[in-house]
Amino acid sequence: MPEKLGCVVVAVDGSEESMNALKWALDNVRLRPDGSLVIIHVQSPPSIAVGLNPGSIPFGGPSDVEVPAFTAAIEAHQTRITDAIITHALKICADNNAQVKTQIVIGDPKDKICEAVEELHADLLVMGCRSFGPIKRMFLGSVKHRPPRSLSSNGGFYMARTFLFQ
Repeated sequence: MPEKLGCVVVAVDGSEESMNALKWALDNVRLRPDGSLVIIHVQSPPSIAVGLNPGSIPFGGPSDVEVPAFTAAIEAHQTRITDAIITHALKICADNNAQVKTQIVIGDPKDKICEAVEELHADLLVMGCRSFGPIKRMFLGSVKHRPPRSLSSNGGFYMARTFLFQ
């Protein structure tokens, strides 16, 4: 990749594939002097992470009541997971002497990654590829089927495979 880029976004989710994508970006992408490498992690909203509620209250209580302590516990757990993912990604960057920015957003990864790429005016989006089959993709969705509009006109989209050799 000989061209120097202004902004590169690497989406990480803690999977081996996403960390390999980060390593690929660090090894292959060249930034302009004013360029930036942005690591983005999308955290699911607590309601999605827990399946909407902790279950019905026994003996006829309402089943759609939100339990604040339960939601707070899920949010704290998600924060710990996010911190671990970002720490791992930053360690990979430190090992490569790379200066990066991080961005953590909450929502649907398909939407939030695309929004971040458009807001940052990224030249390239790099992310891991889990190679979901058509059934899993139908239910889980995929960012690769909704590449950001801005990338089609001024940049690229790279799906890193897990075939990295040490």
